[in-house]
Amino acid sequence: MTYVQPRADLASLPSYVPGRTIPGAIKLASNEVPAGPLPSVAKAIADAAAHAHRYPDSAAGELTARLATKLGVAEAQISVGCGSVSLCQQLIQATCTDRDEVMFGWRSFEAYPIVTHVVGAQQVRVPLTNDHALDLDAMLAAITPRTRLIFVCTPNNPTGTLVRKAELDRFVEAVPSNVLVVLDEAYFEFVTDPDAVDGVDYLRDRDNVAVLRTFSKAYGLAGLRVGYCATSEEVTTAVRKVYLPFSVNHLAQAAAIASLDAEQELFERVLEIKDERIRVRDELVTAGYEVPETQANFVWLPLGDRTAAFNDHCLEQKLVVRAFAGEGARVTISTPEENDLFLAAAKSFSR
Repeated sequence: MTYVQPRADLASLPSYVPGRTIPGAIKLASNEVPAGPLPSVAKAIADAAAHAHRYPDSAAGELTARLATKLGVAEAQISVGCGSVSLCQQLIQATCTDRDEVMFGWRSFEAYPIVTHVVGAQQVRVPLTNDHALDLDAMLAAITPRTRLIFVCTPNNPTGTLVRKAELDRFVEAVPSNVLVVLDEAYFEFVTDPDAVDGVDYLRDRDNVAVLRTFSKAYGLAGLRVGYCATSEEVTTAVRKVYLPFSVNHLAQAAAIASLDAEQELFERVLEIKDERIRVRDELVTAGYEVPETQANFVWLPLGDRTAAFNDHCLEQKLVVRAFAGEGARVTISTPEENDLFLAAAKSFSR
């Protein structure tokens, strides 16, 4: 008897590890926002469900038009995907072959090495600085003639650290024009630092920059999977060609449009998370933890070899955090009540 043989190289490829959901426990592992959809968004989802027997608009035309207006770019520069992670893969598929390299800081978004390997391109991981930030100088030094795409995650997931305007300006200026710089701004709406950048500003002068954003985080639509990419028309055309047809469903498109209509109300909830972020980090630092300054909706605890013990301790308190073995734990900012429970657990952990 013969068997179909999967690709041998996939045997060594780690699977993406989502945040665990444990009945009865508080989930602080996936950077979700704690509140559900606004009533207006929930109504849009319910209304869209009546048309679930029809295929969605594969081009997401109405949503694309709204996003183009919001960002001040042409519709031909916008592509919509099943979460920004799917667009990460599409960008690699659109620009790289098995001879090309994809670069990213490490540790950064866990999906980068996975989607790079699946597409068949080569990975180049550049260590973070001692301050848990992307090392843009080291990334520049690591560019070779085979480099085709560089992910710059800002704020960086899982450390929360920000790439500021002056250093990003220098970086983008120095990167060769045939290398695509992908600014992954999944947590853009949580940023308050006055020295931060709006990645879309680079699109006006450069054809080798792409900006990724998502409705999963600040907009509270993690369960519906909608992300978008803004870049040059040429790259957008290629990204659209490798899009899996109909992968952004009808309900997701309706919810995203309704969320754009309700941005002011949604961002009032984001302000509450920003305030809680400051409080949680301050209390952790006072308790003796090293916590990098964060501009996302989570904090990073670089616990090293104590990470597994910390994770177990939190689980005993019915708290689910995102542990990276031997490195640290990422903890989502939630409601004041849930944050208090986490802080109590953190303070009672013996280090």
